[in-house]
Amino acid sequence: MKRFSFSIFVIVVTTFILSMCGVALAHFQVIKPQDNIVEQKEDATIEIKLLFTHPFEQKPMNMKKPEEFGVVVRGQKTDLLNTLKSYEAAPKATAWKTLYSIKRPGDHIFYVSPAPYWEEAEEKYIIHYTKTVVNAFGMEDAWDKPVGLRAEVIPLTRPYGLWAGNVFQGKVIVDGKPAAGADVEVEYYNTDSKVKAPKEPYITQVIKTDERGVFTYAIPWAGWWGFAALTDAPETMKSPSGQDAPIEIGALIWVYAEKAEM
Repeated sequence: MKRFSFSIFVIVVTTFILSMCGVALAHFQVIKPQDNIVEQKEDATIEIKLLFTHPFEQKPMNMKKPEEFGVVVRGQKTDLLNTLKSYEAAPKATAWKTLYSIKRPGDHIFYVSPAPYWEEAEEKYIIHYTKTVVNAFGMEDAWDKPVGLRAEVIPLTRPYGLWAGNVFQGKVIVDGKPAAGADVEVEYYNTDSKVKAPKEPYITQVIKTDERGVFTYAIPWAGWWGFAALTDAPETMKSPSGQDAPIEIGALIWVYAEKAEM
């Protein structure tokens, strides 16, 4: 009987430790175009993927169909929600993708407002308003223009044509106001898990916005990088059990940095 009780104790403790490790993983809404600079008009169709995941560990979660997905070109919004097709990013982890044909020169700001995600381990909802900018045919006209999302990163550095080692700056706006002192989590989209973190704090970099809502980060190597500015919503939502639950509001932007070929 004692042996049985000890076994249950070990299982409970192990489960608790694993659940705490899961909490440590940072959640990121991803909007990842096939390329963020399109130069050839003859073949200007790109694939865009939407995932909710831990980008460094490459551990996707199940993502419901977004509430809003579209693109802004020359100040005009186009709804692309019905173009999305679901696919399996991992077992029991639905993600979404679409093909978009670029027809006009200029900055294309793709954005997504996801459905609220219930995070059981943290007992809260997560809503990450996310965008990325694709430049088409050499016209730079709107990369620093807001989409009008509830929470949004306004780039102060052009978010394409970046070299590894460049500094990226952004301004975080939440409910129309600069978000001062907000945590900004930064992660590398670790394709094929090629980069190994020596210790856990290396996985998610953390910086803070200043009094103007501005953050600064030097991109260390090439690839896709996500910046997630996190704040708490003033309102709550009902949890699956019917309790009032907090909401994490995220303002995210994804940028790509290129390796210099010498």
